[in-house]
Amino acid sequence: MNSNGVWIRIKREHGLYRYNPSGQFFARVRFKGKLYRRRLGTNDLEYAKRKLREFRNDLGRTDVTKGNVCLSAALDNYATTLAGAESELKKKRALLDKIKATFFGAASLPLRTVKPSQVEAWLVKHYGHFGASAYNSALTLIRSALDLAVRDKIIVENPVAHLKYRKRETPIRLTPTFEQFKSIVADVRTQPFNADAQDSGDFLEMMGLLGLGQAELSALRCSDVDLAASRIFVKRRKTGAGFHIPIFPQARHHLEKLCRGKKHDEGLFKLNDARKSLASACVRLGYPPFSQRSLRRMFITRAIEKGIDVKVIAQWQGHRDGGKLILDTYSHVNPVHANRMAALLTTEEPENVVAMAGSAS
Repeated sequence: MNSNGVWIRIKREHGLYRYNPSGQFFARVRFKGKLYRRRLGTNDLEYAKRKLREFRNDLGRTDVTKGNVCLSAALDNYATTLAGAESELKKKRALLDKIKATFFGAASLPLRTVKPSQVEAWLVKHYGHFGASAYNSALTLIRSALDLAVRDKIIVENPVAHLKYRKRETPIRLTPTFEQFKSIVADVRTQPFNADAQDSGDFLEMMGLLGLGQAELSALRCSDVDLAASRIFVKRRKTGAGFHIPIFPQARHHLEKLCRGKKHDEGLFKLNDARKSLASACVRLGYPPFSQRSLRRMFITRAIEKGIDVKVIAQWQGHRDGGKLILDTYSHVNPVHANRMAALLTTEEPENVVAMAGSAS
């Protein structure tokens, strides 16, 4: 026991201490000349003993030959494992370079000496003035890199495993009504001094009628549109996963016109996006500054309000979560759909139910 009675050393359990004010147990173990500490997260003595043994075993499983691996080397090692869309990879590599250039001693600091407070201070300095999304992305990348170091037995535990993410504020998502959407498309098409007026109108119209994002829509080719089978093959730009959506009745006539006269492998649209045309139309019509993503939200909102099953909508968006993301994001629309479904639960038989022969009347 120390002089002020705060820490109590447990007899016959070398390295096990109890913090007197809370009763919580802590491990304090010296391994290969370095002192390691860990909060065991319990006030039960027997459980604390087991946790202490696990801690010693973890220390024994580290590779002593990697004890001086520096932070920069660990980040370089993690960089070789990155995968995904090139745009995302570019962002992650830039962040890794920024850590190596600005984290004090990154090129010489042994990874085993990195403290949570050092990483947290770096995050606050370089991302504290940004939104929660940028802060959380940086923390996620650092955490993933150090998780790999744990798996490679360079360090015993991830020093930033317990750092908390910042809570993101609910964004204001501007969504046009279907009538506003039609007005925007009509306005874009009637601009006499815009050489791309018709092409921009086609792009925006299909975005709202098919519910696809800018990246997916711009990549469509005539070969992806199967008019006979009434379906379109779409490839998600972020994940590279392919999926099919039906040719909705509201879009069929426009798709037939777009495919007419084009070669099999020719692009469906002449433009990659129509942001400027959309922004200008919103100004002229006095609408909020709707983005191209707003048109996709309009499609989903309208589908929910028309009573289409959320799981089906999720499949049309290429989601694999059964509709969870849509339910979370469009919670303001769900009551409309829920109330419509609730109205079906009456004591009267619906008109489309036919009584079976021999059933009670």
